Amino acid sequence: MLKTPPLWGSTLPIILLISLSSIILFYVSIDDLLAYERNEIALGEYWRLFTGNLLHTNIWHLVMNVAGLWVIILLHQQHYHLTGFTLFFITLCLLQGTGLYLFYPNVLGYIGLSGVLHGIFTYGAIKDIQVGMRSGYLLLIGVIIKVGHEQWFGASKQVTEMIGTRVAIEAHLVGTITGIILFFAMVFFKLILQRKIIKASCDQ
Repeated sequence: MLKTPPLWGSTLPIILLISLSSIILFYVSIDDLLAYERNEIALGEYWRLFTGNLLHTNIWHLVMNVAGLWVIILLHQQHYHLTGFTLFFITLCLLQGTGLYLFYPNVLGYIGLSGVLHGIFTYGAIKDIQVGMRSGYLLLIGVIIKVGHEQWFGASKQVTEMIGTRVAIEAHLVGTITGIILFFAMVFFKLILQRKIIKASCDQ
């Protein structure tokens, strides 16, 4: 049976930090300096690739994303520990911003955590599958259908009205793909590391 570590002893510090950072940034209103803005990034303001993910348009946008983060982590907490998830989150944010910049030149501005949340959710679903949890298949299929539907038909009008701006469905797609890529990248890295350890043991 898969042992589930308590959230409070693992990823709680970084989840609190992400949540508080998002809340503070919402109220201090420095979006002009931190938001994902394609033209500014092109001029060398690369931090926007990361920080844009922590900004939100209004209180509903903020609440939905922060609540979503907590729900997703509670759902897949057994797969994470503090250091690993911290590095994973930072990498996912950077790849999310970079993916938008490289593949969607028409997206001139973006703020929100939803793209990253799609990446975390997708990664967690595949980890569920890896450890033999059948629910992982349902979660993975669900997120793929959801993102595919958005790409074909567009985002929900209700969500668009609630957050007060266009839903960046491109970010959802980039986040989902990035979650998949990071999973297989980590699997590959672990295999290489195991081979090196085995080879080092044999050479002794």
